[in-house]
Amino acid sequence: MVQSPSVLNDKAVQILQGAMQEFLQNGYAGTSMDKVAATAGVSKPTVYNYFKDKEGLFRALIQYVAESRCQQVMGDGNLEGRPEVVIRRLVTNAIESELHDLDYQNFVRLVAGESGRFPQLAQAFVEYLTKPAADQLTAYLKSCPELNLPDPEATARVILGATVFFIITQCVMHGEHIMPMEPQRLVDSLVDLVMRSQAT
Repeated sequence: MVQSPSVLNDKAVQILQGAMQEFLQNGYAGTSMDKVAATAGVSKPTVYNYFKDKEGLFRALIQYVAESRCQQVMGDGNLEGRPEVVIRRLVTNAIESELHDLDYQNFVRLVAGESGRFPQLAQAFVEYLTKPAADQLTAYLKSCPELNLPDPEATARVILGATVFFIITQCVMHGEHIMPMEPQRLVDSLVDLVMRSQAT
């Protein structure tokens, strides 16, 4: 589903991929380290050599998925170019990469479903995906004085928030037939909203 972050070795990635299958199929409560080991094709001691317990494994999986997704959408973090081009590219990348990734959608549902009992796991998702993306976009918007943005950080959150809302309502919550909208309409509107600030 995702490319492995460079900090992980092949064996760790193999375990995380097995864990992804098990968590998506059985949920958090129904997954055991034994099942993960079997699905990953490694011994149980090997799993424990990398991850001390199931919670640690799940948190590592969240980090693995989130960092890979952030890299896929944001690239290397060096956002350069005209604002209308950069914003359009980021929002389009996010929507296109997530609308058709059923495993990722199911993983988001899983994390959200476990957030009540394990808030620290949901916080990891924010820490490794949402915050880095928001920080990178904020830094880029601050580097564009021509936009005349009074609050680049809030603007970055508006852009990301609208994008996430679209993905959640259309796919994660199965609302595409209730609130249908072509992705391009959202992309165009977000670019227009940001670029309008130049005229004020």
